[in-house]
Amino acid sequence: MTTPTPPAADLPAPTDPPGPTAPSTRALRVLALCGFLLLAGCLVLTAVLGLVDAVEGDGVGGGFLTAGLWSLALGAAAGTAALAVPRRALVAAQYALAFAAPVLAALD
Repeated sequence: MTTPTPPAADLPAPTDPPGPTAPSTRALRVLALCGFLLLAGCLVLTAVLGLVDAVEGDGVGGGFLTAGLWSLALGAAAGTAALAVPRRALVAAQYALAFAAPVLAALD
């Protein structure tokens, strides 16, 4: 006795193999590790901008400085996720959040 075959609509769609220019998982993990060095540099720059604003400004950290520090924390979380599950979007988010932190701190 044979089992009936499900209709074609119920079958999962075949996945396309990655293209020849797609980065490998190892390359994505290396980029995520380099992103942690970028995050550390952006943390120093954000702290310097916050301290300069505290000395020269009103002495109170504003909302943009806080948003910049949260951006660094979220960038570290995205980098950790990119190490565990290497995805191009996670690495891009890590780099974008790292670059956003000093920009947000400079707006304060």
